[in-house]
Amino acid sequence: MLYRLAAFALTLLLASCGGGGGGSDTPVLDKPPTLRGVAATGAPLVNAQISVVDGQGKAVGTATTHGADGSYSLTLSTSSPAAPLFIQARGMDAAGTMQVLHSTVPTISAAMVGHVTPLTNAVVALSLGTEPAPVFTAAATSTSQLTQMASAAAAAGTFLKTLVKTQVSDLKITDATALDLLADSTFAANKGAHDLLIESVRIDLARSKLNVPVLQIGNKFLAAPTAEVVVELPTAQTELLKATGTPATAITSTLKAATSATTLLGTLSGLDDLGAALNQLIAQGRDVSTLLNSVLVTGYDKHNGRSKADIAGILSTYTTGNRQFGRFQLLGCADDAPTAGNCAKVLVGAVISDSTGAVVDLFSDAVSYNKSATTTNKWNLIGNGKKLAVGVYPLGFLALNADGTASGAVVPNPGIGLQVEVQAQTADPVPGIPATQLLSSATVQLPGGFSIPFGYCNRLLLCVSSTPGATNLIPTGGVGDIAIQRSAVGWIGSADSVRGAKFIASYTISGVAETRNAWLRADVLGEPAATRFPSVDSVSAASPVSAASLQSGTRVINWAAWAAANPDLRLIEIKRVFTPTVGGAPTVLDTSVPLPPRTVATLSTAYTPVGSVTSELWLQAMDAQGRRFHTRYTGKP
Repeated sequence: MLYRLAAFALTLLLASCGGGGGGSDTPVLDKPPTLRGVAATGAPLVNAQISVVDGQGKAVGTATTHGADGSYSLTLSTSSPAAPLFIQARGMDAAGTMQVLHSTVPTISAAMVGHVTPLTNAVVALSLGTEPAPVFTAAATSTSQLTQMASAAAAAGTFLKTLVKTQVSDLKITDATALDLLADSTFAANKGAHDLLIESVRIDLARSKLNVPVLQIGNKFLAAPTAEVVVELPTAQTELLKATGTPATAITSTLKAATSATTLLGTLSGLDDLGAALNQLIAQGRDVSTLLNSVLVTGYDKHNGRSKADIAGILSTYTTGNRQFGRFQLLGCADDAPTAGNCAKVLVGAVISDSTGAVVDLFSDAVSYNKSATTTNKWNLIGNGKKLAVGVYPLGFLALNADGTASGAVVPNPGIGLQVEVQAQTADPVPGIPATQLLSSATVQLPGGFSIPFGYCNRLLLCVSSTPGATNLIPTGGVGDIAIQRSAVGWIGSADSVRGAKFIASYTISGVAETRNAWLRADVLGEPAATRFPSVDSVSAASPVSAASLQSGTRVINWAAWAAANPDLRLIEIKRVFTPTVGGAPTVLDTSVPLPPRTVATLSTAYTPVGSVTSELWLQAMDAQGRRFHTRYTGKP
C-alpha cells in the first residue's frame, strides 16, 4: 500500500513539473487550452487553413484565418495535448502563390500564441534539420522529431536572427533578443518592424547538389534572386541541440548574413496607406475619368504595357463590383540595377476581395515613394516603366494518355527545361479590350552563351522559332511554344538551370531596341515527381478523357484531389488544343481558372472540327518559387 501511495505521489509530481522537456511537457489543465496567432507572408494569409497537431502527432484543432488580417484563434480539442504543438498554414498569398508554412509552440499553457510566417517556417526547418511539410504529414510517426523540434526551437530562433541581423538593425529593432519570432504578442501584418522583417528577406527551402536540405536566405530587393546565405539544415540542427553548439558551422555560403535595402526599409511603414486610399476611391464610386486624375496615379508611367488608363479602368471595375484591396505584399524590386541599400520602384501584390470576403482577383504593380509629399500619400502607384514582361522559369512537362497513364510516345517523360515568356500582346486589363501586338521577334541569350530566337505566333507570348528573324510563326498550342526543353535543345547546360541564372532578352518595340534581364528564381528540378503535375480527378481506363467531351464545351473538370495532395501548387492555366491532322494552325481555347480554394471549371466553349483533329487538354501549375508544371492529356478519339 505504501508503495502504491509513493508511486501515485511521484506521478503527480512529474505531472506538475511538466516532465522535463520536449514532447513530455503535458500540464494538467481543467479545460482545453486556446491557441491564437497570425498567418502572414508580410501581407496576411487570408482565408488560409490552419491545422494543429500535438507532440504525439494527434490532430488537436483547425481554423481559418480572418480575411482582413490573417489572424486565427481556436480551442484545442483536448485538455491534455502533448507538447509541442506543430502548426501548419496553407493558403494563397498576395502574389498568387500557394504557401505551406509551419510554426511550433514548444510548451503547453492555458493560452498560447503561435504565428505562422516564412520566418517561423525557417525556425522549424532549422529545429527539425529538414523540410517541415513531410514531417507534419507523418507527425503520428515522427514524435521523436517533434521532441527535437521543441528542444531546438529557441536556439533556432536566436540563430536565424543572426542571419538577418542587418535587417533587424535597419528596422530599428533595438533588442533582438526580445523579439520572439514564434509568439510575439504584439505582432500584426501591418508593416510594423516584425512584419517588415518578414517581407525584407527571401526565404526558401531547397536541396543541395548532394541532396542535402538547405535553408536559403537573401535580400528580397536585389535585382537577382540571390541566395546570399545557405545553411545545411541537418548540421544546423545537430549544433542547435547541443548546449554549447555552434550552428554557424552549418553555413556553406561566403556571406554569414543577408544584405539589406537600408534606405527602403525606413520608408515602408506607410505603404498600406496607399491601399486604404485606393479603397476609399473605390467606395466613393469614382468613374474612369475621375480616377485618371487621382493623385494616387498622377506619376504612373506603365507596367508591362499597362497604361494609366488601364489602371483607371481596373479600379473602375472594382468600383462596379464593390471590391476592395487587401494589404500590399512586397514582391521585390522593379529597378534594373537597384542602388545598394535601396530600391526606387517596389513590386507589390494584393488580393482583391468582394463584399463577402472571398478573394476574386489578384493585383500586382509597382509603387514609388515621394518623401517630400505633405498633403498626399507618400506611396503611390508608378508602374515598372516596362513596355512588356519578360520571365524565365524552371519547367517540367508530363504527357498522359486519355486514361491518365504516362505516354510512351514522349521520351523522356516527364521532361524538363526552361519556360521563357516574352510578352507579345497586350494582356486584357479590362474584360472586352482586345489584345494588340507589341512586337514581332526577339532573341534570348542563355547564361551559357547560346541565343534562342523567338517570333510572333498570334499568342500572348512569343513562340520559340527554328528560323532566326521569323515574325509569323504557326504555334503548336502546347508547351513547345515557350519551352526550351533539355531533351530537344542541346544548348542547355548546368549554368542555365540554377537559381540566379541570368537571361538577356533583346527585341525592338515601337522602333526602339531594348534589352531586358530575367533571372531564374529556382533550380530546375532534375527528376520532378509525376504526382507534382496537375491532374484531373476520376480519369481512368473506364473513364478516359474523350475528344468528344473536349470538343463539346460542356465537360466539367475537377482537380480537388491533386490540389489536396499538392497544397503548395496552384493551377494557373487550362486550355484545349485542337490540331488538324493534315497540318496547319491549331485552335486554342483558354478556360479561366478560378482562384483557390475552388477546384472546378467548365470547358464552356464548344468546338466543331472541320476535319480530323487531335484533341488535347493542357493544364499548367506553379509552385511558390515559380516552377511551372505542365500536363497534356491526349483525348481518346
